[in-house]
Amino acid sequence: MTDNLLVISQAAKAVVTREVQKPSPDLVVEALLTEEKSSKKNKQKYNLDRLIGNWRLCFITGTKKTRDRAGIVLGAGRYVPNWVKITISYHNETKLEVEQENNFEAGWVENLVEFGPLKLCVSGPIKLLSGKYILAFDFTRMTVELFGFKVYSGYIRDGQASEENFYQTSFAKQASFFVYFLVTEKFIAARGKGGGLAIWGKD
Repeated sequence: MTDNLLVISQAAKAVVTREVQKPSPDLVVEALLTEEKSSKKNKQKYNLDRLIGNWRLCFITGTKKTRDRAGIVLGAGRYVPNWVKITISYHNETKLEVEQENNFEAGWVENLVEFGPLKLCVSGPIKLLSGKYILAFDFTRMTVELFGFKVYSGYIRDGQASEENFYQTSFAKQASFFVYFLVTEKFIAARGKGGGLAIWGKD
């Protein structure tokens, strides 16, 4: 494992298990950028099976647009605090019908936020472009629990219509997506559509 991978691995482990010290945010961001560049150079590809499971969000970077709008640059990186737990879960089953012949792998995602007695889960369809590392998703449903009691469960916004059109919409027009450039058994890393970077550790 390279030095950069060790830094990223330690950053994930520090949040998931709290057994190691957190590397400095600047060091983590530098390691992420280096690995992202390497992934593009090597044209790294992943399939959906590699992402199946529960992943705890550990580290994120902010973004800011340059004044001349030449692009997006990274803001400061920071660890997700211990008092909130954010978990993303990928499944290779989908609740929607999918045409057999297509250029992507279909599945389902759940993003759970746990804060004290409150649990907020948003979910929806995903598709991973075959032979690539671009995963598009749309959160169309939401469940809210408070002290173990279900407060709400149903579609959000125009969730039902969004689901019906999700697999027919081109990747370029998807509302949200992650570009995964690092996928291992213990941690994963990606750049979001907004330009920020993130690390998740296996939960």
